[in-house]
Amino acid sequence: MDLSRRAVLSLPALAATPRLALAQGNDPRPLLTIGVAELPPTLEPARELSNVGTRVTYSIFDTLIRRDFLGTPDGGGSALQPHLALSWERNGPHQLTLRLRDDVLFHNGDRLTAEDVVYTFTSRRMFGPDALMPEARSYFATLAGVEALGPHVVRFTTRVPDVLLEQRLASWCGWIVNRRAYEERGFDGFSRAPIGTGPFKVRELQTDQRITLDAFDEYFMGRPTARGVVFRQIPELAARVAALQSGGVDLITNVPPDQVGQLRRTAGVTVRSVVLANVHVLTFDERGAGMGDRRVRQALGLALDRKLLVDTLWDGAAVVPPSHNYPEYGPMFLEGRSLRFDQAAARRLLREGGYRGEEIVYRTMPNYYTNALKAAQVAVEMWKDVGINAKLQVVENFAQMRGAGQQIGNNSNSTRLPDPLGSLWISWGPASWFQVNGAFRSTEAFNAAGRALEAETDPGARKVLFQRMLDAWEAEAPGTVLYQPAEFYAMRSRVQWRPYTFYFMDLRPDNLRFG
Repeated sequence: MDLSRRAVLSLPALAATPRLALAQGNDPRPLLTIGVAELPPTLEPARELSNVGTRVTYSIFDTLIRRDFLGTPDGGGSALQPHLALSWERNGPHQLTLRLRDDVLFHNGDRLTAEDVVYTFTSRRMFGPDALMPEARSYFATLAGVEALGPHVVRFTTRVPDVLLEQRLASWCGWIVNRRAYEERGFDGFSRAPIGTGPFKVRELQTDQRITLDAFDEYFMGRPTARGVVFRQIPELAARVAALQSGGVDLITNVPPDQVGQLRRTAGVTVRSVVLANVHVLTFDERGAGMGDRRVRQALGLALDRKLLVDTLWDGAAVVPPSHNYPEYGPMFLEGRSLRFDQAAARRLLREGGYRGEEIVYRTMPNYYTNALKAAQVAVEMWKDVGINAKLQVVENFAQMRGAGQQIGNNSNSTRLPDPLGSLWISWGPASWFQVNGAFRSTEAFNAAGRALEAETDPGARKVLFQRMLDAWEAEAPGTVLYQPAEFYAMRSRVQWRPYTFYFMDLRPDNLRFG
């Protein structure tokens, strides 16, 4: 199999970059237009928990506590700062009290109060037997209650001691919504026209076309530096680049590594990149034909040469982590682990698992994840090398990928908190799609370790429980990690903006300037 690096797309030369579009009338601030591969269908922040969703919603909503991503050079800092909450304190192992700012306005003019915070976390929106977004429970699985102690004081109570509660409040699903707007508009209405406290407010959502945001000049962190932001859906890379060239957009996302060199040599264009706190994974559905024996699933992982994938598809910019286990976990990081490439072991496990050449189909979307289609094409050849009758099927969306008969699919898992509970447990635990829908069935040991880890506070005991949880996940092999992708952004040189290790696009005035 010849997998030597080669160019797959030819990119036209970019002309001199035109100036950013300026406002009409008296507002001199630029209008920032961003070309993206895909847009979220709604803007409810706990409903659109994906790379395409959080990219937009991060600048519409705020969290009580803010994670200082730019506190480290790699854009992955985990220190916590006051945000909507001025301060917080622990009241024993089960309680956290936060004091809110009294000068924060929502986009509809309402002043933020503790009642909005209570509504965000304890309404039918996220919790209870009829929760509108049951997936949100996995982010606050330890939560027992939230109560207002005054107009600007709120107390969180957990059912077990939760050492990560502050990090949870600064992370996914922690974005605060406006109670009055939510009750007036209902779930679907709010999802299309949400009200937050962030630096930009929603003007219009045009499905599969564009999302238009206006500056919220009463933002508590200061007046936004752009008068508005437009996210344009441009699925094809060549079209995104052409839009950058013509002045139709000011910044583009999802640039493949093999185009970075040419873009960096283009006058007036700057390329910025970051290794994401995210891994691309392959998912192995235990219900699929030929996928019921864990030895077959283990073999699928062992047959993958991840270093070759990184070198050929990512120009070495992606990172192969030591399993679902990352240095940002700090003391919880497990030393000495790795993702093995062992074709002989893969062949042996296939024999022991009774594999007899049944066709195994890998379904993937072509554009949702950068390099997904190329990686799938290479993976299929690697599986064939060990005797797996693998076939690639390109689909349009997740519903088709996860439809009846799924065997192999793909996904990404983000490290939402700098802890195993913020990635492996959220992505694969009892509230995950994989367990809820039955794709991951052999869960007894994994779930027992994860539930114990949620309630444990001793650092040494927590690390032992993480090791048990990861061992169980690798043994049952409901999926396998490929790599941490690098995300590349190309923008006009006047745009001074830094990316995070998440897909969040933070357009607050402290992270967006124009030269």
